[in-house]
Amino acid sequence: MTQRALDSSGGQTPGPGEQPPGNSRTSGNPRQAKIDAGAELDPVHPVDPPPPAHRPEGLTTAEVAERVARGEVNDVPVRSSRSVVEIVRANVFTRFNLIIGVLWVIMLFVAPIQDSLFGFVIVANTGIGIIQEWRAKKTLDSLAVIGEAKPTVRRDGTASEISTSEIVLGDLVELGPGDKVVVDGTVAEADSLEIDESLLTGEADPVIKRAGDQVMSGSFVVAGGGAFTATKVGREAYAAQLAEEASRFTLVHSELRSGISTILKYVTWMMVPTAIGLIISQLVVKDNNFKESVARTVGGIVPMIPEGLVLLTSVAFAIGVVRLGRKQCLVQELPAIEGLARVDVVCLDKTGTLTEGGMDVSEVRPLNGSDEAYVQRALRAFGSSDPRPNASLQAIIDAYPADGGDGDTAGAGRTDGGDAGSWTVTDAMPFSSARKYSGAAFTEADGTASAWLLGAPDVLLSEGDPALKQIERLNEQGLRVLLLARVPGGALDAPGAAAEAVPTALVVLEQRLRPDAGDTLAYFADQNVATKVISGDNAVSVGAVAGKLGLAGAENTLDARRLPSDPDEMATAMERNAVFGRVTPQQKRDMVAALQSRGHTVAMTGDGVNDVLALKDADIGVSMGSGSEATRAVAQIVLLNNSFATLPSVVAEGRRVIGNITRVATLFLTKTVYSVLLAILVVCTQVEYPFLPRHLTLLSTLTIGVPAFFLALAPNKERAQPNFVRRVMRYAIPSGAIAAASTFVTYLLARHHYSGAGALEAETSAATLTLFLVSMYVLAIIARPYTWWRVALVAAMGLGFLIVLVVPWLQDFFALKLVGTVMPWAAVGIAAAAAVLLEFVWRWVGRRFRA
Repeated sequence: MTQRALDSSGGQTPGPGEQPPGNSRTSGNPRQAKIDAGAELDPVHPVDPPPPAHRPEGLTTAEVAERVARGEVNDVPVRSSRSVVEIVRANVFTRFNLIIGVLWVIMLFVAPIQDSLFGFVIVANTGIGIIQEWRAKKTLDSLAVIGEAKPTVRRDGTASEISTSEIVLGDLVELGPGDKVVVDGTVAEADSLEIDESLLTGEADPVIKRAGDQVMSGSFVVAGGGAFTATKVGREAYAAQLAEEASRFTLVHSELRSGISTILKYVTWMMVPTAIGLIISQLVVKDNNFKESVARTVGGIVPMIPEGLVLLTSVAFAIGVVRLGRKQCLVQELPAIEGLARVDVVCLDKTGTLTEGGMDVSEVRPLNGSDEAYVQRALRAFGSSDPRPNASLQAIIDAYPADGGDGDTAGAGRTDGGDAGSWTVTDAMPFSSARKYSGAAFTEADGTASAWLLGAPDVLLSEGDPALKQIERLNEQGLRVLLLARVPGGALDAPGAAAEAVPTALVVLEQRLRPDAGDTLAYFADQNVATKVISGDNAVSVGAVAGKLGLAGAENTLDARRLPSDPDEMATAMERNAVFGRVTPQQKRDMVAALQSRGHTVAMTGDGVNDVLALKDADIGVSMGSGSEATRAVAQIVLLNNSFATLPSVVAEGRRVIGNITRVATLFLTKTVYSVLLAILVVCTQVEYPFLPRHLTLLSTLTIGVPAFFLALAPNKERAQPNFVRRVMRYAIPSGAIAAASTFVTYLLARHHYSGAGALEAETSAATLTLFLVSMYVLAIIARPYTWWRVALVAAMGLGFLIVLVVPWLQDFFALKLVGTVMPWAAVGIAAAAAVLLEFVWRWVGRRFRA
């Protein structure tokens, strides 16, 4: 049998749910009941049958070829993004593109080409959206291949890693701790195999699997190892289809996108009756030239549609994906970029996040007069008993290698090699995060039976033990300490084995700090994001490591065994402390829930199977690329380069996207509001609509389209705030109302001022000047705080409009010509008054209607 040595990233306790029929569960095990109750446990090893004398060799090459020919292959496509066809369809066939397309066709027949420019702009924008999302798709697909799980399959007696899609019916798939079950099957070998099915069933306890039991795709190994025969592959494995759907790249289910959808729904309801009234007013009531009436009607309808807002959101997200992809960050769900930007608490697992995966044995301290050479033989044998050592045990193996061992010495009846070659492994106990130790039993050279436990000293030692003082001093230095204890009687299943174990030696491990972890913690502190270090290790040791990295509040440590069970009290303890040790997997999940109950947006990072449930329940789950398959499957973001330092880039990208889209959404919706109000005023007063489509195309390009593109891609470090719709509309509505009122006042004054031939063109030019200046002031407000390039952007847009006014052929092209001096200066004066009112209203709204 194999066993699993101590590591804070091993094991977990899943959530509630149902049990599939025909499986034995640890919930019926008295030992598990004690684990759930938090009691100290007797080490009872699972009663698995001994491994077969001749292990199955799996399918032959010929059998695999035969199954491939029959199509019995796991061919479920796992895509990280939409297909090219879906991308084109989503960007082209939209409700607003349909409306604009119809209006564009009409304008091509009834008006000069300059009044149809809005159609060409939409075509260009849609093309940009398709290209950007296609780039994002290529990036995601390439990263998904890098991060794809590679299950180990045994064929012709040889184990090799293959792609999930290459598994065929009847393949023998090997399993180890942290591995995800990729297809449905039947257990062929079980070596202390415990599988967690909580992601499928919600069942709280891991399942002890034996030969003949069923395993389901989507579950994962908590402890032990084994192999199973694939019985359902491809689309027949229903759970695999669910996993595919859950992990597929998506553009939906985010506050930003749902908020925009809500806005567009209200815009549609406002636009329809207004547009109908405008059509009746311009075509029926007013006895004008038919073609010009149609042109001015279309000119009133087109600007009501904030079509560029949806496009710009998709482009901003797509560019974010490409930027993160260059940093080896796989975004499995697009809204994760947005979600991480809203995070105000980050929960970190120490091992693999603040520290590198590897550790080194700095010293071994024999206890109670134990012989050092004998202790080394015990450690060497213990290390050789596990074919899949974790970081802690690997450090021991590196320090005390089994001389002459071939690396495959685990299992009942096998020797450990080298100096301990005469020690035979007779039993093993898999590691449990709830238990905090593992065990192994041996027959020594002289035939003596001995059993050993390796684990957390503060769990295995009784209170007041003199060794605890020196352990505390070591922990204060940031060192990790394991206790090697001998079980009296030489049997792991002896009653009270853990309580009666005799301390034999302390194994002191030195952890390797990540060189970039300190800067990353400093970044979060600077961004007002609280950092909580949650670990299965000793709290003092974890606090010392966090202190070395400069974590604020690292001195506020708490042993999770003293954590209150009441959710409200737990939330209070979570907010007061920064470092938590001896945390069980279920507690990690409870901690996330407690923080969320206080309104916090929580991100959880992890790489081990004991992090899976917390990752799944957190608002954003972040997994290391080298983490277990299970963690990568449930996380929204996978750091393929295993660098915690990449996380600030993800946060910054999300903040850039959300903060900037909130800014530019105000621009787009201000245009929608003033367009609707102008149309209503025109209908009520029974006058000609003041603008042709070419005028509003020019205004939209200079005051919204071009500046919005640059503003949407600019850096933005402000933490994302909730209530997107309210935050946007509280400024867009008054801004649009002021713009519409000032423009219409100018238009009415111009109608009284001008008369005769060319009067309508002069009136339109005066109204256009006012609307442009007011829109420019809205842009200037949104562009704050000013930097050189923001000032240059606003100035360039103003210069562009000035060029149109002074260049004769552009005057003719856009039908803009200021006549006289009285009305142009009146238009400027009205715009200046509107700007003063805008400034006052924006300040008042900011104080009165806080989002």
